[in-house]
Amino acid sequence: MACLRLAAESSSGPARIDNIFGQIALKIQANFRQCFALRIAPLIFVPSTMKKFILGLAAFGMASAGLRAQISATQLAGQLNTVTTMVPFLTITPDSRSAAMGDAGVALFSPDANSVHWNMANLVHAEKQSGFSLSYAPWLRQLVDDVGFSYLSGYAKVGENSVVGGSFRYFSLGNINFTDFEGNPTGNFNPNEIALDGGYATSFNRQISMGVNLRFIYSNIAGNRAIQGIDYRAAMGGAGDISFNYNVFEDRGPQNSDLKFGFNIQNIGSKMTYSSKEKRDFIPTNLKLGFGYHTEMDEYNSFSIYADINKLLVPTRPYYLVSWDGRSDSTINGIRQFIGTDPNVSVPQGMIQSFYDAPGGMQEELKEYMLSAGAEYAYNDQFMARAGVFYEAATKGGRQYATLGFGLKFETLTVDAAYLVPFANRHPLQNQMRFSLHFDLASAQSK
Repeated sequence: MACLRLAAESSSGPARIDNIFGQIALKIQANFRQCFALRIAPLIFVPSTMKKFILGLAAFGMASAGLRAQISATQLAGQLNTVTTMVPFLTITPDSRSAAMGDAGVALFSPDANSVHWNMANLVHAEKQSGFSLSYAPWLRQLVDDVGFSYLSGYAKVGENSVVGGSFRYFSLGNINFTDFEGNPTGNFNPNEIALDGGYATSFNRQISMGVNLRFIYSNIAGNRAIQGIDYRAAMGGAGDISFNYNVFEDRGPQNSDLKFGFNIQNIGSKMTYSSKEKRDFIPTNLKLGFGYHTEMDEYNSFSIYADINKLLVPTRPYYLVSWDGRSDSTINGIRQFIGTDPNVSVPQGMIQSFYDAPGGMQEELKEYMLSAGAEYAYNDQFMARAGVFYEAATKGGRQYATLGFGLKFETLTVDAAYLVPFANRHPLQNQMRFSLHFDLASAQSK
């Protein structure tokens, strides 16, 4: 009866593959010899059905143990497993200055209106009392010619220690022609996505400041129509950012230099869906950590370097197992089996487990961190030259490119441009450009 008890125990317990296959394999390995020694003689006389049951159970346990040995953490970490979310347009770098420095912008010196996106807390250190910025990027121009990203942002200081700001981003995905299964046209549609922000920041002293943003998100990629019997509609949701800024020196440090650190958790908000019949998916909650170093070499020349680390705080897709014949999903008691962590969790739980849930273990987890680095040279605070790099692991999206750009500052207007150079040939982001205009409202009103 020991073998039968083993079978009964194996049919219960957690459904996760880490637990149930491990329990079966360990119990089989520990008890197989004992079961075989106690039952070898009776097996000769028991009915064939019982023999098939016991031998099948042993084979199942051995195969389970073999599966775990064959799919190693190193193999899983080397497979393509991109972290996907709803409304990824929220992660697009909106302005040309940061885009020219490898998408680094959490701890900028001389922050402008675009810091509403990067770090609201940093805006309390803006040099001007108010301003706004307008940016545009023809998106994926290597593939299409009618997709574009627009961004409008502005801010105004309130008293000596606080600032309010807001932004509006619009992502147009061009024109799409819908057809039925026979290829007959059923209409045209222009998919678009919108985000509207409002933020506030205040400084506690000359070194520490904190900011918050609230965001309304609208995404309409299919219009109000039925596709394969499912009614689709625009998705709407809300989110918020929490940001901090820390200036190491109250005034200027050694050799007339500055050092600061920035922190921003973006898009903390509800899941979204395009249909009531489909499950709600995570939006791109994102952790940004950055530092900036600035030095003035002489009266006319200054130099700054920046570096950011980014990580999506959403669950990583587990590795789903298939049946032994490869024709269907592997299930136990109707529950799909996988290696990793269950991604169907709440937003707070998803943020927490995003630090340890990769099926390939820590080796894969480290690949989910994206790196940005850039530098900015300024002459007489009127001409700026910029360069940077961005790196994302090949198994997590593979965005790897260098960036270049410049800025020209006039009395009340600053013009920025950025150009992206992918490291891979024929990359979708090849020839990507951005343009930004910054307006100093206070100076314009005083003239």
